[in-house]
Amino acid sequence: MKNDSTSNFTNTGGLTRRQFGTAAAAVGALTAFGRAPAFAQGTTLKVGVLLPRSGHLAQAGQACQRGADIAPAVLGELGHKVEILLADTESNVDVARSRAEKLINDGANVIVGAFDSGQTAAAAQVCEQRGVPLVMNIAAADRLTEQGYKTVFRNFPTSTMLVTNGLALMKDLFAATGTTPKSAVFLHANDTFGMANKQALDALFPKLDMPFTILESISYDPKAQDLAVEVAKAKATGADLAIVTTRANDAIMMVREMVKQRWEPKGIVSPGSPGLYDEQFYKVLGKYADFAMTNLPWYDPKAELTKRVEAAFKKQYPNDRFEGYAFNVAFTLEAILVAADAFKRAGSADPATLLTALRQTNLKDKMMVGPAITFDEKGQNTQLISACVQNRNQRPTVVLPKGSAEMEPVFPAPGWSKRA
Repeated sequence: MKNDSTSNFTNTGGLTRRQFGTAAAAVGALTAFGRAPAFAQGTTLKVGVLLPRSGHLAQAGQACQRGADIAPAVLGELGHKVEILLADTESNVDVARSRAEKLINDGANVIVGAFDSGQTAAAAQVCEQRGVPLVMNIAAADRLTEQGYKTVFRNFPTSTMLVTNGLALMKDLFAATGTTPKSAVFLHANDTFGMANKQALDALFPKLDMPFTILESISYDPKAQDLAVEVAKAKATGADLAIVTTRANDAIMMVREMVKQRWEPKGIVSPGSPGLYDEQFYKVLGKYADFAMTNLPWYDPKAELTKRVEAAFKKQYPNDRFEGYAFNVAFTLEAILVAADAFKRAGSADPATLLTALRQTNLKDKMMVGPAITFDEKGQNTQLISACVQNRNQRPTVVLPKGSAEMEPVFPAPGWSKRA
């Protein structure tokens, strides 16, 4: 792992509700002490990339980092000059806060990060106090753009958006396959992201006229050594469908236990969480990774930027599959692109000028499916859409909507003993 430092050519470098609001009183008019440092004007944007490169979220953080690793070369081809400063949150909220401070003190004009909602919230407090823009790469808790902050921008769905789009796609799945489950159980991590998804599911489910009932919600610690008890409890409900909110490590533990306990629901579907499509999930589980589904925003394989990113990824990581990293790479690189685009239009790294340019973003040349990247008055991109991505032949494969599908969806999934 590289040290946290800078280079022009290479990259170096669950909050509670009470914690979420601790900085509220400090936010507002910036004092001279809290103001961002005066930046020297130049043609290169210094981007502080804050990610969990170690700790229990390390796999995802390191996947996101690959997007930052290739960003200078890819964006350079598009006329942007960026210098990447990397910092490791160690999958810890307090460390995320201190590392965000350090990145700003080291000269970062903008912060990008931090994958996890709790750690992103900590960074957001720092950025708001210092007057430095934060462009979130991946973080879904609704509250991140509901605090009244003026320095946060999110090109990623909220938990409400993820769950709404994810449940709608489930209806499409049932219609396309002619199979509708009668009941479901919801298994979710008890971190900030998992609890935000549960809150969204609890609020939205009664309004969306879903064709099944949720028998039980079962939470677990994502740092647990195994999920035997939780899977046994889920199996005992007799639910037809497993709805999950996971990360890679706990998704692997969950499926291993399902195989071990011979629990075979009609399918495993996530309304927008990571884990089921991550490369580590395929490497560890092999054939047992197949047929799981995730409903989430996905990259457009036909987009020009996707082709550039895929080529750069294969050049730098010739032994790795782009598909298994693409989601994390794409959203991280797009977050850096959002900042670089604003810097180019602003012609300055002055915080106030850069913030104004970010609010005026209308970025059409991007990777992810959907319309141009724009932000509402809260800093949220509300135009993101989702696709149904099913693991097929140990590869994330778009199966819905039909116009974008690479294969037909399979539901119900074959039993564990019937996998080729």
